[in-house]
Amino acid sequence: MLEELLYPQTLAVIGASKTPGKVGYAILENLLKGGYSGKIIPVNPTTDELMGLRCYKDPRDAHETIDHAVIVVPNKAVKAAIESSVAAGARAVTVITAGFKETGPEGLALEKEIAAYCRNRKVRLLGPNCLGLINTENGMNASFAAQMPKPGSIAIMSQSGALCTAILDWAEGRGVGLSKLISIGNKADICETDLLQCLAEDAQTKVIVAYLESIQSGAEFIRIAESVCAQKPVVILKAGVTAAGGKAASSHTGSLAGADIAYGAAFKRSGIVRAEDFESLFDYALAFANQPLPKGDRIVVITNAGGPGIMAADAVELEGMKMESLTPSVAEAIKTKLPPAASVANPVDVLGDAEPGRYAMALEAVLGDDRADGVVVILTPQAMSDPDATAREIIRWCASGSPKPVLACFMGGSQVSSARAILLEGGIPDYPSPERAVRALKAMVEYVRWKNRPSRVVTRFPVNRHRVERILARQVRSGRKEMGEVEAKEILKAYDFYVPPGGLARTAEEAIMIAERVGYPVVMKIVSPDILHKSDVGGVKLNLGKPQEVQDAFDLMMLRISRACPDAYLRGVFIEKMCKPGREVILGMHRDPQFGPMLMFGLGGIFVEVMKDVSFYLAPITKNEALQMLQNTRSYALLRGARGQAAVDMDAIAGALQRISQLVTDFPQIEEMDINPFIVGEVGTPPVVADARMIISGVE
Repeated sequence: MLEELLYPQTLAVIGASKTPGKVGYAILENLLKGGYSGKIIPVNPTTDELMGLRCYKDPRDAHETIDHAVIVVPNKAVKAAIESSVAAGARAVTVITAGFKETGPEGLALEKEIAAYCRNRKVRLLGPNCLGLINTENGMNASFAAQMPKPGSIAIMSQSGALCTAILDWAEGRGVGLSKLISIGNKADICETDLLQCLAEDAQTKVIVAYLESIQSGAEFIRIAESVCAQKPVVILKAGVTAAGGKAASSHTGSLAGADIAYGAAFKRSGIVRAEDFESLFDYALAFANQPLPKGDRIVVITNAGGPGIMAADAVELEGMKMESLTPSVAEAIKTKLPPAASVANPVDVLGDAEPGRYAMALEAVLGDDRADGVVVILTPQAMSDPDATAREIIRWCASGSPKPVLACFMGGSQVSSARAILLEGGIPDYPSPERAVRALKAMVEYVRWKNRPSRVVTRFPVNRHRVERILARQVRSGRKEMGEVEAKEILKAYDFYVPPGGLARTAEEAIMIAERVGYPVVMKIVSPDILHKSDVGGVKLNLGKPQEVQDAFDLMMLRISRACPDAYLRGVFIEKMCKPGREVILGMHRDPQFGPMLMFGLGGIFVEVMKDVSFYLAPITKNEALQMLQNTRSYALLRGARGQAAVDMDAIAGALQRISQLVTDFPQIEEMDINPFIVGEVGTPPVVADARMIISGVE
């Protein structure tokens, strides 16, 4: 649990200073002001006393067993400071000093050196290049931040030290307590995964909040995060969302699967609540830290103003939750106690002249209604309003043991400022707009859905792995990373995908023979490793119905391609039985370097080319997760049979995604793949692989 880092009995400050404005001065002062419960050992070779404490030239001179050393010396002196601290017994070190890998090759070499030294001696290293850390449980402010937060249940970890100071200022301004605040810095040793594990076991912490710019080990992070999220919510703001995902990819899937898509898929798999911005990071954290989790997604709004009530109702439905009517008996009970003009629909409008008792009556009734899973209470300051007293009434009813989350939205400025402080002090999160309150509830609902998800059972299908091994080995020997349609379809057939009968023809006569064998009508497609987009150069002919059409199509195709692509190597043409019409979808996979294979699903044509209406999920996937991929697209209604069209076989698509998941898990050398189009029909109609291609690693 990083005991020595967070709960040291003896803490040394190497580089403590007597000069105000120096980092070494600020850290020592913060430890004293914060009321740190352990022993502090300042280390500075130029003085014998600092802030009333005896100062030592070397940590070993104190003749104390040091648990944790905070190091604030020039970067080239850090290694010696760590060595002397470890010799004095330190099992954890925090290196505040900058000037390491963030500065270039020389700094990187220094960082690797100190990291290796600590690793070889089983000493945990936080930083370098960090703000430090704060533990309110033992009063340890081992940072150079200007504020010490009050104790609370929100733990913060951040890759940005500057953001840590902004968080501290926000917490002080809102009166929010924190349990821990840890600046990760360069992550030479201790990283986000270590801290997730540590904070999961921390009884003081109810919700973990993180600002991350990168994740060091994707697979390990997902494994740990999934375990931690099962215990308590984790809310992460991931920066750098527009970073390019490695080299330019040549497949549809690869071009759509950027770095941010991978993080989103990883967070979804592991149960992490993703914050869109700094604002939502703490909107969500306050809700999780102060309120019980909802049992469902039915939201009731109580308001004293029609407009904000409508805003809240719109937000609820736009977020995919339900504005369900109250139970008739509850609605009638409220109605008898409200003025005739009041509304007992949802939203419950208690009118502009509502005094605190009217809010209390409505809230009591709604909390007792089985149709309400969460409540948003809105107040706009009007002449008859008493915001402070209303806030106290809300707190009173929630403090009586409500099992449902109640979020407040006291709209306005000076007239509600004291009431908002009262709410927060009483454990009721308050938001400046209905939309923000509703989004916080949605985050809670999504987290509960993840916690209540079915057990993950990944189906393993009987397949012909040896056949795939032979095809891949042949591809590697060919020296080509790009695997064309013929071989890609052979691999898919080995994993029980239906591929129309066909064959490779090198002459018009062979093309006619294959067409006669598979039966008309047929499709003809050029086969060349140098031609990626066959249609663009006239390399596809459809619905050929007799031998003469095959002869003419073959001759014309060869003529046009010899002119359009004179240097292309032509293996021949692929003659294949023409598929029956159906809904065209695209299935794909892109192997992210951090998180592994990401599966993609979307409708074909304009939906993927222009609208980019696709969904991603990390392999391996379950059947439920495969179906979720379909549901997560905007065009899902078309698959279900919108506007009188027949529904397609959803289970067949889900099964195909599961088989791709198994294939790319079994064979990591498949870097990217597209099945486009994958033609699906009504239930009972076998889906067809109309075209496919792959990109293979291991090719020189």
